Amino acid sequence: MEYKDYYQTLGVAKTATEDEIKKAYRKLVRKYHPDVSKEADAQHKTQELNEAYGVLGDAEKRAAYDELGRGHQYRAGQEFRPPPDWGRGFGNGGGAGGFGGDAMGSDFFADLFANLGGGGRRRQAPPRRGEDSHASITIDLADSYHGATRNITLTVAERDAQDRIVTRERNLSVNIPKGVTAGQQLRLSGQGQPGAAGPGDLYLEIQFRPNARYRIDGRDVYETVPVAPWELALGGEIDVATPSGKVNVTVPAASQTGRKLRLRGRGIPGKETGDLYLLLEVVLPPATSDKARELYQTMARELAFNPRAGG
Repeated sequence: MEYKDYYQTLGVAKTATEDEIKKAYRKLVRKYHPDVSKEADAQHKTQELNEAYGVLGDAEKRAAYDELGRGHQYRAGQEFRPPPDWGRGFGNGGGAGGFGGDAMGSDFFADLFANLGGGGRRRQAPPRRGEDSHASITIDLADSYHGATRNITLTVAERDAQDRIVTRERNLSVNIPKGVTAGQQLRLSGQGQPGAAGPGDLYLEIQFRPNARYRIDGRDVYETVPVAPWELALGGEIDVATPSGKVNVTVPAASQTGRKLRLRGRGIPGKETGDLYLLLEVVLPPATSDKARELYQTMARELAFNPRAGG
């Protein structure tokens, strides 16, 4: 009889969590279900997946299966015979090793768990840590440039003394490290759901607060910079407020709105710091005074400029 590597069947690591095992099983079962799959061996594959999940999805069966693996370095397909003392201390009799039996199990499954009876002491599943929690935190772009501390309030569900589900608010102070990017997750150890073996962790996904002035692409930042018509036409130096502070830049003469000026290393800091791109956007002075209207009339008369010519 050949040994079956149930972890390999589900495509998960031996350290996979209960949720990871469940997700992998559901994904593969959907793929190979005989009603939808065109694979020739879909039914057999589904049976293998059910058998693997029947073991790894059950805390006691998985503990017994892992116990065997720790003592013997079996590989998938290797000749297998349960050791003579296999199962001592597991199960309490009845069915397949006190686990209630499995009609879908293979010969390997039957031989493996049939030896877990004998009326021995029932093995207790190891205590588990609490589930990890996930949330998001919205920060300003400047927080990524300089780092910051932000206070957040989370609404969490828990059971009260009467075993009812209630919600309460938790206030946390979060350190935002310099150089974080959108989509990055901050791990707060021990701030997840409670559990017998300790609480899980809290993962906060970074989001940037929308700002019409900035567009962020990874570690590169695009900043829209308003300029006057003569600054574009004649060129010159202008001061620009950027996320890292004020900088003085030179606008080349004869520039047009939409021109892009690149400032290397002025993007979001990190091991590979991004760049800052200044996008020039012309802003026209309003013709709200006699003087302004006179100047516009002079320009229209003397420049004879038609922006649509040739279009």
